[in-house]
Amino acid sequence: MNSESDDGQVRGPALPLRPYVLASSADLAAERAVGADEDVHFTASLARSVIEDLTVAGDRVLDPFAGFGTTLRVATELGRSAVGVELLPERCTVARAAAPSATVVEGDARGLDRLVSGPFDLVLTSPPYRTERDHPADPLSAYARDRGDYPTYLRELTGVVAACVDLLADGGHVVLNVANIAAHQGFTPLAWDLGRAVTSVARVVQDVPVCWDALPHDLASDHLIVLARS
Repeated sequence: MNSESDDGQVRGPALPLRPYVLASSADLAAERAVGADEDVHFTASLARSVIEDLTVAGDRVLDPFAGFGTTLRVATELGRSAVGVELLPERCTVARAAAPSATVVEGDARGLDRLVSGPFDLVLTSPPYRTERDHPADPLSAYARDRGDYPTYLRELTGVVAACVDLLADGGHVVLNVANIAAHQGFTPLAWDLGRAVTSVARVVQDVPVCWDALPHDLASDHLIVLARS
């Protein structure tokens, strides 16, 4: 039987997360951290929607691509315990300031199993993006090196997701905020490609559209891919 929540959205018994999330370009502009470029589009309201739906107070939340600390800040504000991994030291500093009670580990998410210890009730992250063509810089090295290609990127990112799934508590979820991209005079179905790739390491239980009032830079559509153990 479906039920209506406090926010007016109808949920079915098999769907852990609300069926859509609203996002505001004004919120995005107001929240953008100093040093963040226009490709950063992960908002506090988005994080709050996921954390409220999929965790309770006292649960542990992990963000393996912590960035400027949005997930960590919202999680701690909601009474969750938060851990983040971030490759860039300057962003670690920003994330620690944003969420002083969170744990922020400087390191490469591709070595996640050596950096953090589970279990976590929720992994929520927005990984760095790569287009299918005309994009030599490697997102997983903070775009600092030209290496690999789109299939390599998908394979390595799937490895990070596999490590996240291994760190889940029973009944936990991994949620990926990932978009399809319209850039470099072409279309990259990144959300669909990554969603397909991670079925090798997890079970996709929901695809939640992020409904923007005005789509951010280079986005064709925005998604929350909800995963559980296979």
